[in-house]
Amino acid sequence: MKIKQTRDTLSTVYLDAVKIRNTIFVQGQGVPLSIEIDKNEAHCIHFVLYDDDDSPLATCRLLPNKQKDFVTLQRMAVLDTHQGLGLGCKILQAAENFAKEQGFRKVTLHAQISAYNFYAKNGYTPVGEQFLEAGIEHITVEKFL
Repeated sequence: MKIKQTRDTLSTVYLDAVKIRNTIFVQGQGVPLSIEIDKNEAHCIHFVLYDDDDSPLATCRLLPNKQKDFVTLQRMAVLDTHQGLGLGCKILQAAENFAKEQGFRKVTLHAQISAYNFYAKNGYTPVGEQFLEAGIEHITVEKFL
């Protein structure tokens, strides 16, 4: 397995990320494409985890804040066929390591309630109350690096 990253929205890595996100969020959860692909795409670092045959299996993106002191992890997704294999932990760790290497002190994200335990097991703590985003219950969580 390998993890590739890009800022280039014309790259194969980015297109693979969008393909996974479309499968999980748009087709699987009914998130409108107009919300899923947003104005921040070009400002993000996109990560994709590939298997040994170069098939994309998981993705996430990091959006740095303007002050460059924290990043927001977004669009975290693992294909349903590969859930429960630790791939989410691997890509999350890669994104966190990248953020730390770049000097960011904190990662924050809007976790779907169904994924909250995953983030809690990976050291994230809740901030605030639950809220709806794209019609799905979420909670903000954060982790200091």
